[in-house]
Amino acid sequence: MKNIAIYRIIVIVNMAVKFFIQIILFQKRYQHNWSSDQAQRKWEALLKKQAAEYRETAIKLEGLLIKLGQFLSSRADIMPQVFLNELEELVDRVPAVFWEKAKKVLEDEWNGDYGAILHKVSVEPVASASIGEVYHGYLHNGDSVAIKIQRPGIDKIIRTDFKAMRIVMWLAKTFTSYGKRMDLSKLYKEMTIVIGDELNFIKELKNATYFQNRYLDSAEMKIPSYYQEYSTRKVLVMEWIEGTRITDLSFLEKNGINRDELAERLFKAFLEQILQEGRFHADPHPGNIMVQSDGTIVLLDFGMVGTIQKNDAVAIRRLVEGILFDDYDKVIEALEALRFLLPHANKEKLKDVIRTLINTYVERDFTQMDDYLVQQILDDIQTVIKEEPIQLPSELAFFGRAISTFVGILYILNPKINILEISKPLIMEWLRDFKEDGRSSAVGLIQQYLKPLLGVPRKLDDVLNEPKRFRQLQEEKEQLRLRESFYRSVKRDTFVFMILSLIGSYIGVILDQTELIYGSVATFVISTLFYLRSLLSYRRLVKRSFKNESKG
Repeated sequence: MKNIAIYRIIVIVNMAVKFFIQIILFQKRYQHNWSSDQAQRKWEALLKKQAAEYRETAIKLEGLLIKLGQFLSSRADIMPQVFLNELEELVDRVPAVFWEKAKKVLEDEWNGDYGAILHKVSVEPVASASIGEVYHGYLHNGDSVAIKIQRPGIDKIIRTDFKAMRIVMWLAKTFTSYGKRMDLSKLYKEMTIVIGDELNFIKELKNATYFQNRYLDSAEMKIPSYYQEYSTRKVLVMEWIEGTRITDLSFLEKNGINRDELAERLFKAFLEQILQEGRFHADPHPGNIMVQSDGTIVLLDFGMVGTIQKNDAVAIRRLVEGILFDDYDKVIEALEALRFLLPHANKEKLKDVIRTLINTYVERDFTQMDDYLVQQILDDIQTVIKEEPIQLPSELAFFGRAISTFVGILYILNPKINILEISKPLIMEWLRDFKEDGRSSAVGLIQQYLKPLLGVPRKLDDVLNEPKRFRQLQEEKEQLRLRESFYRSVKRDTFVFMILSLIGSYIGVILDQTELIYGSVATFVISTLFYLRSLLSYRRLVKRSFKNESKG
């Protein structure tokens, strides 16, 4: 049943509708005493129950739900903490595919008997995940290789799940507060791009080649070689590298590898990825980072790779400069350039909050920071995120996930690691060498901080920034255009879903599946209501677009 498209869509959407109704009813019931201890306890209990149900459904259906659960588990900006705690237990727990099915994919991609290329191959996978499985084999020339084979039919399953997620995103945007706190349309688009790229192993091959060139002269980091002539959209052949998970502490002790030094080397290598323009590994969990007996770090699996654009790299530099030089106007400008601030953000209030937060902790002796203080800092940041209109931009969503996953590895290797102390010389060197528009960062800083001394009025800067206001107006128009396109697609999809629901109920009658019958009928009614609502929303949006055009 789980491979039937209509069944998957109905199960996913029904689960989302159930969650939304539970939340709406709860909020109405406790709207006048929301802050009471009883309300908060019951609220956390409800979220915990929903998260557990999501986790079990994801394990049952597999596909996109597992990837989405892993993604949401690191999104403190959009998910409650109690929900995050439950999703942390969600791992890539999927059963292995029978070798005969995997062999068929392999031979279909190679257009013939796999024995023409492989001398021998294991019939049991050495690793199994939601997208593909890895087998150990040997080429006829004796090379030991890893063969990654895409799970049969996973591309169709993922496409089906994305159709369901589009409906769920629209529900969240229409009936919950998430639509006001973040751009769900952009988030959906980013998910389709990043996860969609995982389905095309040629993209992974290109990403791996990029990182090979990046670490070509590195003695600290090793990237496996790939056999391009044997790799396709659904099959990857790469060098087999002996090693173990980097978090295997017994292996590190047995081979005399210094954990503190290993953590520092790993941190420096990863920091270099996120401070500079270019690509970064977006899925650095322990299974994708190995260590060899001589201490060499091996980076694997380049299916999920994010990109830091030049403009974002410049904004990150400005953010660091603003914090270092107590220039919180620059901090806010950098956050805005990085798309962290929603249009209705109170910038002055945010500036005060950020200044207070940074001053509170910068004045402390960071060498004395313990787990409690670190957690306190994280809690304060999360409070700011929840209370103010701040979002993690969809383009940087996997950036945040990568950082949180990576930091977890560092603290396993060295619970007392002082990340701030290690990063200081690297960040200062980065600021010194970073260039923008052909000028060094140092020159930019001199011009920035000498300007007030030369008597240039601040108001003059405001006048010179007038084009920025025009850009904001253009961005608002673009938002309206995107929303108009989104509502059109929702109308179309909900209408199609109404038809699919009727088909689902018919299938339920044939298969004598009571749950499917009731679910299909309920979904048909809900889809009809959503179709009418989206029609009204679309008409209101068109009127608003005309008003904005007249302003422009």
